[in-house]
Amino acid sequence: MLDVSLRHDFGGFSLDAHFRAPAGVTVLFGRSGSGKTTIVNAVAGLLMPDAGRIAANDWVLLDTDAGIRLRPHRRRLGYIFQEGRLFPHLTVRQNLAYGAWFAPKDAAREDMGKVVELLGIGHLLDRRPGALSGGEKSRVAIGRALLSAPRLILADEPLAALDEARKAEILPYFERLRDEVSVPILYVSHSASEVARLATTVVALDAGRVVAQGPAAEILGDPAVLPTGAREAGAVLTARVARHHDDGLSELDAGGIPLFLPRLAQVPGSTLRIRIAAHDVILSRTRPEGLSALNILPGTIRDIRPGEGPGAIVALDTDAGRVLARITRRSATALGLEAGARVYAIIKTVSVAASDIGSGSTG
Repeated sequence: MLDVSLRHDFGGFSLDAHFRAPAGVTVLFGRSGSGKTTIVNAVAGLLMPDAGRIAANDWVLLDTDAGIRLRPHRRRLGYIFQEGRLFPHLTVRQNLAYGAWFAPKDAAREDMGKVVELLGIGHLLDRRPGALSGGEKSRVAIGRALLSAPRLILADEPLAALDEARKAEILPYFERLRDEVSVPILYVSHSASEVARLATTVVALDAGRVVAQGPAAEILGDPAVLPTGAREAGAVLTARVARHHDDGLSELDAGGIPLFLPRLAQVPGSTLRIRIAAHDVILSRTRPEGLSALNILPGTIRDIRPGEGPGAIVALDTDAGRVLARITRRSATALGLEAGARVYAIIKTVSVAASDIGSGSTG
């Protein structure tokens, strides 16, 4: 359990953040300027806050009241930056070994062969960074951090500098880190898709304050606390790949409800996280017929949350999980929507982006 309590005044911006992060991937989520990187730099020891305490169980990195301020090199952290920051004059093998060189001799460490296999970089070991793609550099940077025997990994928007194709390449490796490596990860992002796919816990930040903390489905599904606003609101469902069809579709089982998506690479039996954006959901009071949409989820309205403009978020409980729909208040009135009403959520098969589909359960 990572305990973070920080206060710092920059003059035009003040940070006053407190949260507890359990094992897994804790995502610091919020708009640019909300304090995410400031927190990560304070944990890393690159920023000395005015006051605070940072501890993981009995391992104290900072306690200003007690006069404890571990220097960065003594904090046993692996830091993954946006740009990778590999040493250009060293080969991939040497960059990886550099991380291991700083690990304490008596520290439990990952086996280099296992890390190389996990990240799929065996064929890159004799290359230098100048001969690597952006995605390959990112994988090597992850490996170097892992091999330093860290007690915690910090990842500061590690995908921000990559294009969509490279992000799609790297995200599965972070999913594997979450599921296969015991080292906890503190991950910075302003992308709802990354949060939905990776987070064990989300810490939502706004203007230097923690506005909410909890599972990804809970935070992304509550526009009242979502720092990026209602446009990013959506459901995070867990589903199992049931079968692949010859017409190019994959059928998933979400709590007994079939979901159809464009063909997926995962084999039948795989468990997936799926983010469904609220603005991609249509509601009907009766079961629709004669539609091209294949995904129809019956549910009961839990609540309706009017927005500041003409819109509203309708939350409904289905057998697949909580689903959100972003509609106009005029539509809600015309349909006579209210808490407890039975409705049908309609989701187009092609509306779920590949970037919103990842491996692993939501809880």
